[in-house]
Amino acid sequence: MEFDALFHNGVIATGDPAHPAATRLAVHGGRIIALDDEIVGRPRQSIDLHGARVLPGFHDAHYHLSLTGARLAALDLRPSAVTTLDELYRALGEYASGLAPDAWVKASGYDQNVLGAHPTAEGIDAVVGGRPASVEHVSGHMLVANTAAFARAGFADRIGVPEVAGGHVERDASGRASGLLQERAQEIINAVTRPLALEEVQRNLQLASDQAVAYGLTSLTEPGIGAPEMIGNTQVDLHSYQVAVEAGVIRPRMTVMPYISTLHDITGTREPDWFGIDLGIRTGFGDDRLSIGPVKIVSDGSLIGKSAAMHHCYHGEPENAGFMLVGPEQLRQQIIGAHAAGWTVATHAIGDSAVDHVLDAVAEAQQRYPRPGVRHRIEHFAVASDAQVARAAELGVIPVPQGTFISDFGDGMSAALGEERTATCYRVASLLAAGIVVPGSTDSPVSDGNPLRSIHDMVNRLTASGRPFAPEERVSIEDAVRAYTYGSAYAVGKEDRVGTLAAGMLADFVVLSDDIFAVDSAAIKDITVTGTVIGGEVVYDAGAFGKEAAQ
Repeated sequence: MEFDALFHNGVIATGDPAHPAATRLAVHGGRIIALDDEIVGRPRQSIDLHGARVLPGFHDAHYHLSLTGARLAALDLRPSAVTTLDELYRALGEYASGLAPDAWVKASGYDQNVLGAHPTAEGIDAVVGGRPASVEHVSGHMLVANTAAFARAGFADRIGVPEVAGGHVERDASGRASGLLQERAQEIINAVTRPLALEEVQRNLQLASDQAVAYGLTSLTEPGIGAPEMIGNTQVDLHSYQVAVEAGVIRPRMTVMPYISTLHDITGTREPDWFGIDLGIRTGFGDDRLSIGPVKIVSDGSLIGKSAAMHHCYHGEPENAGFMLVGPEQLRQQIIGAHAAGWTVATHAIGDSAVDHVLDAVAEAQQRYPRPGVRHRIEHFAVASDAQVARAAELGVIPVPQGTFISDFGDGMSAALGEERTATCYRVASLLAAGIVVPGSTDSPVSDGNPLRSIHDMVNRLTASGRPFAPEERVSIEDAVRAYTYGSAYAVGKEDRVGTLAAGMLADFVVLSDDIFAVDSAAIKDITVTGTVIGGEVVYDAGAFGKEAAQ
C-alpha cells in the first residue's frame, strides 16, 4: 500500500495518553494513518525531521485574525515600538507624511500605563497634517480620535459628541470631546471607518494568516464576526472568511464566532421562541476548514482600561468599579435565548461582577432548557474568586484566559487591582485543580499571537518588570502545552479531530527549534517554530524539512 507522506526521525510528543511518544508519523489524505511500528506500506514522500521536537499544532482559542491583520497593516504603537507620548506623536507624524492628504491615519497598540497618559486629539492634530486619525488602544476597548476624525463623523471641532450607552466619551472642562472614546463610544468613529471593503478584509486575513503559520498556529478561534460596529469588519464577514479559505488566503483551520447582534428572533417555525441566524444555522455548522462556533457576547470592558465590571472599586479609584456594556437583564435574555436555540455561548467577562452575571444566566439557561455536555465559555475570566472557579466547573463552563497578558500587562493589572485581588487574576492552576480543561490563547492582536510566549508566561508568570504575578497559578510546561493543543481543541468541541497526534486525527503539527520539555523554563520564549504542517501539507518551513518537503 502507498500513502502520501512519512515524517520520520522526530521526537514527537503526541498528546495521546495511549501512545505519548513517537519517532515516525504516516499521513494520507490529510490525516494521520499510523505511528511508529504500526506504519505499513510505502510513502510517496519521506521527510526527515532531523531529530527535532514535534508537537501537535498549536490552537489559539481566542484570536482575532482579521483585526490582527488590520494592526499588521497599520502603524504599530505597542510599548515595544514607543514608550513615551513624544515618541508616539513623532511616529504618527512620520507615518502620516507618507499618506495621501485625505487618507485615514490608522494606528494601534498604545498603552497609557506605559506612556503615562492617553494621547489627545490636539496632540494628534499637531502631527498628522489635517488628516483624520484613529489611534486604537492595545486592548481594543478604547481609541483616540482627532478633530478631523470627529468631523468625518459629523461633529465639527469635537462639539456635540453624544454619550453612548455602554461607553464613555472623555471631555474637557467645557464639555468638548478630548479624543478618548471608551467601549461602545468607539462606534462614533467606527461608523465612518467601517464596514471594510472585501479587498481590505482579504489583505488583513492574508497578513495575519502568514504570521499565524509562522507561529505554528494550525487552528484558530475568531471571537466575533459580522458586527462592524463592535468587533467585526462587515455584515457579510462569513462570506469574507469563506472566500479567503477558498482562495488559500487563510491557512489555519478557522472556527468563527458570530457576534450576538447577528442573532435575531426567527418567526415562522413551530417553536414559539427561536433566537438565531436565518435557516437555523448555529454552532457546529461547517467543516474542518471553516466552521461556526459559539455566539460571542461582550458583557463588560477591559482590566487595563479599568472598565471591567467589578464588585469592588479599582485600587486608588474609590468611585470606579467599571461597568457592564450590556445590562444584566439583557445579558440574561441573550444567553438563555441563544442556549435554547442550540448555540454554545462565549461571553467576554473580565471583572468578577460580570463573571457572576454570566454564571447566573448560564445556570438559569441549563435549569430551563437542559443541555448536558454543552461547553459554554467565559472569555478571559480575568478576576475570579475560588467560589466562581468552583461554580464554573460545576456548570461545565470553560474559562478562556490569556497567559501572555501577564508579561504584557501584569504590572498595570496589579496596579489596578491591588495585591490581594491580583492573586485571583488570570488563574490557570486553580482552573486545572477544579477539573476544568483549560485552553490557551493570546487575544491577538491585544497581545502578540506567538503561543510560545504565552506558554512561557503560563509557566513563569512574571511581569515585564520581573515581578511575580499570582505565582501560585503557575503550571508545568506539560500542562501549558496541553492547553495550547488539546485544551483549545476541546473548547470548541473538536478534540476528536485536532489537538493530539493519533491515527485518524488531522495531520496538523509543528516542529520546534529546541525541545520545549528540556529547556530551562526561562528560555521557553526564545524557542521558535521551524516548521508547520496542516493536513499533512507543509505550510511553513524555516529549515525544519529542507529540500525533501519541496519535492
